[in-house]
Amino acid sequence: MLLAGTGTCCRTRRSRAFQTCSMDDMSECGRPPLGDGMELEGLQRVYSPGDKVVLSCKRGYTPTSGSRTISCTASGDWTKSRLTCSTKSCSLPEALGHGDMEFVDIVYQSVINYTCHEGYTLQGASTIECLYDGQWSDPPPTCTPVTCGLPPIPKYGKMVYDSKFTGKTIVFGFGGTYECFPPLVLIGNERGSCSTDGNWTEPPECKLVTCSAPTGINNGYMTNTDKKEYGFKETVKYGCNVDYVLDGPVEIECLKTGDWSKEPVCKASCKVGIKRGRILYNGNKFWIEDFEPNRILHADVVLVYCMNEEKKCGYAVSTQCINGKLKIPECFEEPSVIGYQFKSGSLPSEIAQC
Repeated sequence: MLLAGTGTCCRTRRSRAFQTCSMDDMSECGRPPLGDGMELEGLQRVYSPGDKVVLSCKRGYTPTSGSRTISCTASGDWTKSRLTCSTKSCSLPEALGHGDMEFVDIVYQSVINYTCHEGYTLQGASTIECLYDGQWSDPPPTCTPVTCGLPPIPKYGKMVYDSKFTGKTIVFGFGGTYECFPPLVLIGNERGSCSTDGNWTEPPECKLVTCSAPTGINNGYMTNTDKKEYGFKETVKYGCNVDYVLDGPVEIECLKTGDWSKEPVCKASCKVGIKRGRILYNGNKFWIEDFEPNRILHADVVLVYCMNEEKKCGYAVSTQCINGKLKIPECFEEPSVIGYQFKSGSLPSEIAQC
């Protein structure tokens, strides 16, 4: 049986016979459910049974095939639609040469941020956005190198470039090595290059450098004494008198500062200050009276023998000559004259070693 004024039938559950239904037996529908990316024009608060609406996709979304129309049923529910809306995608831009690009996705409303490496300048938009039509808001930017003019050349000098170039513009990172015409000396940066700010690094100067005659050293001598002045990189050699050892470089050099490199020092040899006993020097054992001449050179090491009273064994203790001073270890006990002459076999140097 049709509902009065609506043309809708109502069937009871207990029989197949139709009966008249009142409007109270039907429910209204609320707002229809909208999936991601969907929209509906003229959205109402309440819909009556039999009302139909057509769903569509928002701008920036692509619809799939399927029914877009849904209807409000007598039970107050909406029929189901197979329409789905997927986000539009933009094409993946190529990698940025000499720069970086940061992004999470390439779908509608996604953005890509661009930055250039040091020494390069961004040409174009630093940020682009994927639009509703699947196109980027701007073309991808490029990174162009910073440029400099020709380099400053020091007076009486030149630059040997890393490679050949033409024109009067040089790109970031390009550079070369400075040289001065002899006998002038280069003071400052040996290399120059086009910097990130579009300027060249600070150029050096070409100067005439001389060093005054070097001074002599105590207990030593110089090989050259006939000059009053020396040029850059000229050298002088040193030596020490007998019984002295050169501590430091044999040769000093005139530096570009006009000073000499560090001079050496002549250090004195040492005498082993014991009267009776045996020592170990340069791998050989010597009774002190046979150690002639009684002298060890600066920085050399000599060993004397001490007694371990508890274990009744001997052991060697080292001591070093430092510029004429040699400290005898405290554990050393010098034997008596009789013990040294007649009982030498019992000395720490002659018995079993610990």
